[in-house]
Amino acid sequence: MRYTSLRSFHAVATAGGFTAAATQMRISQPTLTAQIAALEDEYGVLLFHRRNRRAELTPAGRDLLAITTRMFTEEREALEFLQQSRELRRGVLRVGAVGPYHVTAMLAAFRRRYPGVELSVAIGNSAEALHDLREYRTDVAVLAHIDDDPSLRTVPYSRHPVVVFLRTDHPLADRPALRPADLHGQRMIARERGSTTRRAFDEAMRAAGVAPETVMEIGSREAIREAVIHGLGIGYVSAAEFVPDPVLRAVPVEGAEIFTWAHVVILRERAQGRVIRAFLDTVRGMLTA
Repeated sequence: MRYTSLRSFHAVATAGGFTAAATQMRISQPTLTAQIAALEDEYGVLLFHRRNRRAELTPAGRDLLAITTRMFTEEREALEFLQQSRELRRGVLRVGAVGPYHVTAMLAAFRRRYPGVELSVAIGNSAEALHDLREYRTDVAVLAHIDDDPSLRTVPYSRHPVVVFLRTDHPLADRPALRPADLHGQRMIARERGSTTRRAFDEAMRAAGVAPETVMEIGSREAIREAVIHGLGIGYVSAAEFVPDPVLRAVPVEGAEIFTWAHVVILRERAQGRVIRAFLDTVRGMLTA
C-alpha cells in the first residue's frame, strides 16, 4: 500500500494536481485523494497545500519528490535493462576455450547476431576451462575433449587430426607422412598435462607400443612452436591450429587415430539461460549452414 501511495504522491507532484494525476493513473480522484491523505496521516506530515484545483508541494513534499524521482527513475531503468536483456540487446557471455581457433569463429557469428552482448574469453587447457565452467566463472566452454558427465550438455562442433611439426632440416621432414614407429625415441616438445592434444597423442603412442622422449613440457602452443623452430625437438598440434612458418613443416601421422574435437559445453542446470541458449543456437546454425 505504501508503494502505491508513493506512486500516487509522485503522480500528483509531477502533474500539478489531483485531477490530472487521477486521469494519468486511470483511477478515480477520490481514491487518489484518499491514498495521499492516508500517507500524510500515517507519517504525520503535510505533503501538499490544496489550493483550488492545484496541489502545491510543501517543503516536506519537495524533499519527498526528490526521493521518489530517483526511485521511479531507477525502476524504469531496471525495467528497460530487463527488457533489453530479454531481447539480447545487452548482457555478458563469458567463454572459456582451449584455444582461439575454433572459438573465434563462434564468437564472430554470435556477435553478428547479438552485437549488444559483451563477450569475455579466457584461454587455457581443457582441465582449466572445465574447472572454470563448474565454478561458474564462465558460461560456456569450448573444449577439445570431454568425458561423459550427466551434469554437462555437449554440442560436438568439429574433429581435427593431430599432426607433428618439425624443422625443415630435420631427418624426418621430407617424408609425406609418419607412422607412430617413426617417432620412437624422438625428442618431443609436449603440452602440459591436462592438455587434450597431449592426452590424444600419448594414448595413440601407447597403443602403438611407441615411446617418444618428451624433453620439454610447455603450456603454450606458441612457445612450443618457438622451441621447435630453435631445434629443440618435434612438436604436435591439431591440424587446425598449426601456424605455418618457412622453417617448419607439418606432417600427418598415419596408422594411428589421433584426433582432437572442438566441443561446446555448458552446465545442464544453466541450459535455460537466455544468453547461453542464444550461443548454442548460433553454434548449431553454423553446423547446419
